[in-house]
Amino acid sequence: MASCTVCGKRRIIGNNVSHANNKTKRILMPNLQRLRIATESGTKKVYVCSRCLRSGLVKKAL
Repeated sequence: MASCTVCGKRRIIGNNVSHANNKTKRILMPNLQRLRIATESGTKKVYVCSRCLRSGLVKKAL
């Protein structure tokens, strides 16, 4: 399972809760984007969540 390389965000496991209070497992996935970022050693393809991308924590490669 992929995770964000900046903040480490990954999937979390929770419950679907019905009106009758029945609980079934569910998986909440982060919005990960695979993109090329600029680093000191060149460009790399990494997974970054949309929150880090929107906040400007990574610099996209041209």
